[in-house]
Amino acid sequence: MPDTTASASAATPAPKSLAARVIGILMSPRETYAQVTIRPRWLGVFLLVILVGGLAGAIFSATQVGQRAIFDQQISQMEASGRHLTDDQMQRMEGMLPYYKYFAPVFQLVFFGIGGLIVAGAAFAVFSAILGGDATFRQVFAVVAHSGVVLTLAGLFALPIDYAKETMSSPTSLIVFLPMIDESSFAAKLLGSFDLFRIWWTINLAIGLGVLYRRRTGPIAASLIIIYTALAVLYAAVMSA
Repeated sequence: MPDTTASASAATPAPKSLAARVIGILMSPRETYAQVTIRPRWLGVFLLVILVGGLAGAIFSATQVGQRAIFDQQISQMEASGRHLTDDQMQRMEGMLPYYKYFAPVFQLVFFGIGGLIVAGAAFAVFSAILGGDATFRQVFAVVAHSGVVLTLAGLFALPIDYAKETMSSPTSLIVFLPMIDESSFAAKLLGSFDLFRIWWTINLAIGLGVLYRRRTGPIAASLIIIYTALAVLYAAVMSA
């Protein structure tokens, strides 16, 4: 009589550690997501993404260079929207800058917490509720949480460059290839919305969803990029109006 227990153990791969999953998401996402769907452990990677990203943002915000870059970005965004601050308002904004280092972890929690729930909820609604997939919400959220590793890497890559350049503009957005374009134009806002790391994240997430729902990555990635493009166009239209 065959040893069914041994056969089942051989068929089920050994669980990956948190560190192995973090590296795997970047180096071998398909294999890693296959493990994540079997064992949808999301808390460890979720906390890691928040802590690492929050700490990096806090360190940047604690420096004089970081505070000035944040201040300049806020003023630039307000002026682009047609709002001009008085001297008193600018002084109050400057007075808040030393506290931004405390806001960074909170921002990370809100961004990855609420943002992750929105992305996971939308994916679950489309693939499970509408298309009849059999994945659980926990599995979907685990995939989304692990994809956040790419966005955290984006922050770790960008912040040292932003510090050196004394700016908050993304060094990996498409606008860096066309610096001659007017910053207030629709084209500049649109190109600035497309970031190489975000595109990588979109494809990485598509791989995870494809593995989870046993669907081809290409159509999922194409759909996500279309949504990304639509949001980028909307943002550029609003900011350049």
